[in-house]
Amino acid sequence: KAENLWKSVTTVSNPGKRRGRGRGAGSKTVKDLNKGQTMGVGKVNMVWPGLNAPIVKGNEVVRRTALPEDKEYVEKLIRFRNEMDVYRKVRISPLERGWSGKSLLGRWYGPPDPVDGEPLTGFNTKLVVMKFGMTMDGNKGKVRRVRVAAITGNKKGCVGYGSAVGGDFRAVTKKAVNRAAQNLMFYDIHDGHTVTHDFFSQCEYTKVFVHKKPPGFGIVAHRAIKAVCDCIGIKDIYVKTEGANKNYENVIRAFMLGLARQKTYQQLADEKNLHLVEFRQERDYLPVVVASPSSGKVRTTSEIHPDEVMDFHMHLFDGQVRVQKSPKVPAYTRSEGYYKYLKNWHYQRSRQQVRVYLKAKYGEVISFLNIQEKEERERHRARSAQQHSSEERIASEQ
Repeated sequence: KAENLWKSVTTVSNPGKRRGRGRGAGSKTVKDLNKGQTMGVGKVNMVWPGLNAPIVKGNEVVRRTALPEDKEYVEKLIRFRNEMDVYRKVRISPLERGWSGKSLLGRWYGPPDPVDGEPLTGFNTKLVVMKFGMTMDGNKGKVRRVRVAAITGNKKGCVGYGSAVGGDFRAVTKKAVNRAAQNLMFYDIHDGHTVTHDFFSQCEYTKVFVHKKPPGFGIVAHRAIKAVCDCIGIKDIYVKTEGANKNYENVIRAFMLGLARQKTYQQLADEKNLHLVEFRQERDYLPVVVASPSSGKVRTTSEIHPDEVMDFHMHLFDGQVRVQKSPKVPAYTRSEGYYKYLKNWHYQRSRQQVRVYLKAKYGEVISFLNIQEKEERERHRARSAQQHSSEERIASEQ
């Protein structure tokens, strides 16, 4: 009887089975013994070109070579198979997370492969584009294709961008990372934390307005531009993107093109034949001349044409102006209840500021009627004192 009772509780009834319940109840999971094993890798390790290693690496053809014996291979394999039944949630540090969840986009991927046997020390890579699609082939039909773009840099001004397309995700990712290492360029980092000056750049329909910021501001920009700044070493910057900002590749191209077109202070002073003066908040906006014309001749006010653009930002932005969007008015401001709220709130508007003002001027919080009464009393007292002094003077003269 006890067995029947426990069976009724722990098993599924016949009507429940017909409805599809309890399909996995009582069944044992089958372990895939192929997991954990790699083609060409075992207790006796070998480098097999085309199997577990590329046939051509760089400019050299990879040859079959024997590697040292891995004595712990069997123990690692058994440990891996025992952990297959245990589900462990992978936790990633908040500083190592990408743009969304466990995606590789926005996460540090690792350094590129060595070039001619020389490792790229100090370099790290971030993936910024990962698009999957299908193409039609005459023989194979639908073929899966993936496009990957990567940014690599050493956080000291050296950065490169590369992209690749192919069928295998791992191979394409590796190719994009290595191409980024082949396209390295150096950009100046002003004071070790920001750009030299504000600038405007454009790539097709993507516009980028870059603003120089003081230390501690941080990176406020498109996430693709933020990945470039992390790789290049820029710490404080503000970037406003307009147009096709969903095309990450054009956003990156526009930003890197603007970095390459930056001018030194001396070049800016020579263009206008004027002194270049800098105002900084940490210096209480004290004007400091950072560059002067190399010719030594500075134009006067009469020599400047009236139609010449003298605004510094307009000169750097090539006459382009950011779109100033008007603030959106909430829909509830047009409702009748909002007008009632304004009526009830109007009488106590600026109450806190008025209290502070009264305490600072009169030493206490008093009504304006008391203030008027005090002022009238003081005027009356001064008037009576003046009248009394005049009467005394007349009496003394008599």
